[in-house]
Amino acid sequence: MRQIILDTETTGFDPAEGDRIVELGCVELIDRQFTGNNLHIYFNPDRDSSPGALEVHGLTTEFLSQFNRFEDEAARILEYLQGTEIYIHNASFDVKFLNAEFARVGMPSIDKTAAAIHDTLAMAREQYPGKRNSLDMLCERLGISNAHRTLHGALLDAELLAEVWLAMTRGQFGLVMEHSDQPRQQEGQPVVAQFDATILRVEVATEAELAEHTAYLDGLDQAAGGLSLWRKLTEPAPAA
Repeated sequence: MRQIILDTETTGFDPAEGDRIVELGCVELIDRQFTGNNLHIYFNPDRDSSPGALEVHGLTTEFLSQFNRFEDEAARILEYLQGTEIYIHNASFDVKFLNAEFARVGMPSIDKTAAAIHDTLAMAREQYPGKRNSLDMLCERLGISNAHRTLHGALLDAELLAEVWLAMTRGQFGLVMEHSDQPRQQEGQPVVAQFDATILRVEVATEAELAEHTAYLDGLDQAAGGLSLWRKLTEPAPAA
């Protein structure tokens, strides 16, 4: 399953009032690893951003006028998001904008495109009840540097959110991951991890390391006034 960490910037706060998406940033992870297959697009919204929104993202009408409109990129976005798990901070905001944009061009909503949509703000509120859970506060709490973030940007925020999501969910993933070709656990049965020990690399001690180890054991024997416990347990007794 591909995980997509997604963020948008908009001209305002309500698509019902004609506000549009001006920037989309998506970061792809597979098996909790960054793949580099990200998606970052600016859009010409054919309108000015509200003063409040412009203060947040700093994307001027003049700058955005050089880019394609959302409808020109919609098919590419839909293909990129198809069948993925999407993680968004305050998901209801971004989802309503994306659904409004797709509806304008007669395409399916993001809810029907993705396999699942998760709200990382709701996850953070559950994990840190009673605390402020903005992206900036989560970065501070989890030790993730956002010093380079002077303005909001969709790709930058998605990259930070990806680090936050990985940190928040690290305890949910063990050393041994389930593979699709392994039989699923039946209810009531104990969990048995499947692990192939043959993939482990065997390191053999060098002659110098063996000599150093022997000298260390000789010192233990001298301090113990006879054979040390290590040699009693690991070395065969002398023949009678």
